Amino acid sequence: MPVSAAVPPTLVGQVLDRRYRVLSHLADGGMASVYVALDERLDREVALKVMRPSLAADETFVSRFRREARSAARLSHPNVVAVYDQGEDEGRMFLAMELVNGHTLRQVMQDEGPLTPRAALDIIDAVLQALGAAHSAGLIHRDVKPENVILREDGVVKVADFGLARAVTSATSTAQTGVLLGTVAYLAPEQVERGIADARSDVYAAGLLLFEMLTGTKAFSGDTPIHVAYQHVHSTVPAPSSRVSTVPAELDRLVALATDRDPDGRPVDANAFLRQVRRSRVALTPAELDRRPGPATAASSMTATVAMPRPGSDARDGHTAVVPVPRPTAPGPTGGPADGAGARSTDRPWYRRRWLPAALVVLLGVAAVAGWFFLAGPGASTTVPQVVSLSQAQAQQRLTRSHLSARVDQAFDERVKAGLVMTSDPGAGADVHRGSTVRLTVSKGPERYSVPDLVRSSRAEAQRQLTAQRLRVGAVTQAYDETVPAGQVISTDPEARTSVKRDTKVALVLSKGREPIDVVDWTGRSADTAVTSLTNAGLTVDATAQENSATVPKGSVIRQDPASGTLFRGGKVTLVVSKGPELVKVPDVERKQEDEARAILERAGFKVEVQRFLGGAFGTVRLQDPEGGSMAPKGSTVTLTVV
Repeated sequence: MPVSAAVPPTLVGQVLDRRYRVLSHLADGGMASVYVALDERLDREVALKVMRPSLAADETFVSRFRREARSAARLSHPNVVAVYDQGEDEGRMFLAMELVNGHTLRQVMQDEGPLTPRAALDIIDAVLQALGAAHSAGLIHRDVKPENVILREDGVVKVADFGLARAVTSATSTAQTGVLLGTVAYLAPEQVERGIADARSDVYAAGLLLFEMLTGTKAFSGDTPIHVAYQHVHSTVPAPSSRVSTVPAELDRLVALATDRDPDGRPVDANAFLRQVRRSRVALTPAELDRRPGPATAASSMTATVAMPRPGSDARDGHTAVVPVPRPTAPGPTGGPADGAGARSTDRPWYRRRWLPAALVVLLGVAAVAGWFFLAGPGASTTVPQVVSLSQAQAQQRLTRSHLSARVDQAFDERVKAGLVMTSDPGAGADVHRGSTVRLTVSKGPERYSVPDLVRSSRAEAQRQLTAQRLRVGAVTQAYDETVPAGQVISTDPEARTSVKRDTKVALVLSKGREPIDVVDWTGRSADTAVTSLTNAGLTVDATAQENSATVPKGSVIRQDPASGTLFRGGKVTLVVSKGPELVKVPDVERKQEDEARAILERAGFKVEVQRFLGGAFGTVRLQDPEGGSMAPKGSTVTLTVV
């Protein structure tokens, strides 16, 4: 990271956002300072990137920085330096990021020089995986360079600064300011010409990374950044083998594919380029992959320079590009160039006669092209129309009529109806070049999420699904349930498919499994009451079995199975209900002698009680109660009257 001339005061020892304790200072750059900080909430070290006050005071930058930081934080990939948090403390905007111990690709190339094809392909494969994940998520990096590729100490490749580069270039577009942001050595032609970028611009930069790893040199170099930028627009990236002769032709083809000046000639995104990289790797032999780079071929110094103004700028303000052009030489004795740097033709009139008309033609052509460029072409100015509150289609039509293109982002809004434009960047009334891109933010309406169906999910799975839906777990309670296994969700509040705001807390009821029910012993008590009570408790009762009992009243419970313990709802309890004592026929013993009558009754299972009339002198049974032939409980007493 280049060191800025105006380094802000150190933050070491301070605590930002009541969470991040700054431990040490790492580096300063033009846009931010980087510190090592301790996240006291999670007890881990992070890299804290604190924006410069001049940028943090720009509300346009701040709003875009926040939006892009949120986007980058959602990007989770093993080859991406993770963004953990974004916040503000007393006007200081910061990002909390993964702290990666290792070396940048720039440092590696400075130490190692050109890399073997195998090493270069290993690194670019990981870089493209990271960029591919971003492109799939709708993000572009816009500042792919060796300083943003980190080789961790364990060999893992990490790509840094996702989202931040995009926020900066969006806040200060080339079309508005005439200033190129980002590292000029890796800017795609469309970023230089029109100040726009898409996934193919990242592919272009990745191709230049591959070129630099294979050769140890940048594809384009120059005395000024504008000189380099001009070459990106008007020159073809040289083949790596033109610098290092041992580079295989297959890798020349791969670099040419990624660095086509026409974006339509490149792979559509990093994922598509990654597939090409892997095909090329398979096409190379192990010897080609592991061949050490040969000597580099020095770039020709036989060049002169001519200053040309950058479109839309005045050469007097210093915004000039320097483009190398061949230095003309006179024919030698054999018709070729003369030997030696000082060789020249002695036929000056011939030289002037031959080249002066051609120069006039060139100058007239340049004047015509310049006139078209600044009056009707991309260099012409136009005004951004008012598009806020229009539908997306209406806004795009209005921009097209003003010779502008649109890039559409979407965002939720509680007040603006879905489909209507909320903001434009640049805003209405801004003067920009024709062909510039205006970034529209279109409302998706109120941010609402559907509560997922979590019934029978574990608590962990419920948490995962709610987080994926931008919702949170609320109160967690437990209840018995006869069908949902213990530990799984029985119900939620709000219910499934309810539309709710982001971060709504969803209460969970977790199952404790089947409810155990205490079994009450009803032996000796009313069977009807027992059946009612056990049924109300949730048990199933079988009271069909009946038996005679001399001790248990009719209609009461003789036995119960089980008589105690617990059952689950629906468990079965069996009752044996008393029919009362067994009834038997009372023998007729009247007119029989007392002893004989007693014996007959006792054999029939009765007890005998004797009452004597006038002393029972004759010993004859005169009356019996109950009377003979009637039915009486076995074991009951028969009273005899003896005379």
